[in-house]
Amino acid sequence: MISGANNIANHRQEVDALNVFPVPDGDTGTNMSMTMTPARRELGKMGDDVSVAQVSHAAASALLRGARGNSGVILSLLFRGFSKGLQNKESADANDLVHALTLGVEAAYKAVMKPTEGTILTVSRLAAEHGAQVLTERPDISAQEMWQELVAAAAQALEKTPDLLPVLKKAGVVDSGGKGLLFVFEGMKQVIDGGDVIPLEEGDQKSEAPKAVSAAGASQEEITFTYCTEFIVLKKKGCGDPVKLRAFLESIGDCVVVVEDENIIKVHVHTDNPGNALQAALKYGMLTNIKIDNMREEHERAAAKAASEEPAEPTQDAFPYRAVDPDQDYGFVAVAAGEGIKALFQDLGVENVVSGGQTMNPSTDEILKAVHATPAKTVFVLPNNKNIIMAAEQTIKLADRKVIVLPSRFIPQGLSAMLAFDPEADVKTNHLNMTKALEKVGTGQLTFAARDSEYDNQVIKKGELLAMENGKIVFTEKSMTKSVIRLTRSLVKKASGEEGCFVTLLYGEDVTEEKAQQVERDLKAKLPEDVEVTLVNGGQPVYYFIISVE
Repeated sequence: MISGANNIANHRQEVDALNVFPVPDGDTGTNMSMTMTPARRELGKMGDDVSVAQVSHAAASALLRGARGNSGVILSLLFRGFSKGLQNKESADANDLVHALTLGVEAAYKAVMKPTEGTILTVSRLAAEHGAQVLTERPDISAQEMWQELVAAAAQALEKTPDLLPVLKKAGVVDSGGKGLLFVFEGMKQVIDGGDVIPLEEGDQKSEAPKAVSAAGASQEEITFTYCTEFIVLKKKGCGDPVKLRAFLESIGDCVVVVEDENIIKVHVHTDNPGNALQAALKYGMLTNIKIDNMREEHERAAAKAASEEPAEPTQDAFPYRAVDPDQDYGFVAVAAGEGIKALFQDLGVENVVSGGQTMNPSTDEILKAVHATPAKTVFVLPNNKNIIMAAEQTIKLADRKVIVLPSRFIPQGLSAMLAFDPEADVKTNHLNMTKALEKVGTGQLTFAARDSEYDNQVIKKGELLAMENGKIVFTEKSMTKSVIRLTRSLVKKASGEEGCFVTLLYGEDVTEEKAQQVERDLKAKLPEDVEVTLVNGGQPVYYFIISVE
């Protein structure tokens, strides 16, 4: 697994380059590499005397929380299958490997609302199906030989992806997610075949090193309990619901987080008695990844260091855990980039905004932390990007409170959904009304082509302005003003017919206020008088303008 993680990290730029969509985005190779990184770190802490069950459990948990983008979520679900298929096993034979991969494929297909063939899904499915066929023909095949067969089948399936997706064939490339999966499998194969772990290249070690966190921002008075205690419980069979464990931990400390999936319970608590917390958790299974920090001591060291150095702004947890307030029915988490856009969401009632968007897909764990920092009984999550929806949906099973993920693919959809919220309505009604509202808003986006491409019968040159309508590229231009006018008029025509409508122009960080105001004036001159136009400094990266029409 470590070798596979290193291999995709070393080749992530090669996988990124396979992306046929010319818009700057959170590329597949980078997302898959960043998804694998937490698993590599967790596994690096384990000794050599571990079972395949322990390895697969630890990896699956880390992958799930670290998943970024759709490709990362699918990758995590594939290895979640290994965790299920290898449960309670010391070692894995050929049958176990095929069974585990098959379980992962089934989970991945179920997670995608409309599975597309010619993608990582196809590559993994055909590999699993080939493995099952080999088992019928060679029941005594070794695990090593089976992995060779699975990797070879995945490689063959990858070569077929252009025949299944015309856009790949036209671009002359294979599917990027499938290629990333193959790099992971090939990295694993080198070790299974008796070779050394593929080393992580120096650049990746630097770029993915964990950031140090300073405790200097806290004061001694704010530290109620001394020890920050974290650990993972490897659940034993029939251990039951950990609700009693959570209740006990809340009686001996604060900042309690008890999150479980099918195989583990992840625990965090601030307490003066970490031994009591560990003892109570042992009733549910074996403990691993135990970490106990003396927060008062850390504060004193950090304060002393700060006093002896140039003052620096303290680094604090952006989303500190907050227990559910029984008097707060609803809370909101949104994903967005740009201070202006973040402020809009906050003005509409969103308590926690996760930084992220087109080129920076946040992980499941980052979204989960924001959910746990929102002390409501029901938390609505607005991903605001199609490549973040799946990562957000993984928080539903991980959170200790009810989570509803609204399928907002664009910023205007998220804003429209918030405007439709009714604090007096019940959960079901709000879910329905907010979903209807986001489906009615039209979205225009003006960005630049990140690469030369021939996409959807259009020849696109790197650096050209790209105009997108509801996520689809509709034309390229050289003039920013002409692009905004043409795109907005098209959206207005589809939205209003003979009636007036509202247009909001969110201008990005690369557009000056003077330029934005000029675009607004020129646009108003081209639109019917009953169309109201509002200009807002969104400050977003990547997109020069985001246009909302409703």
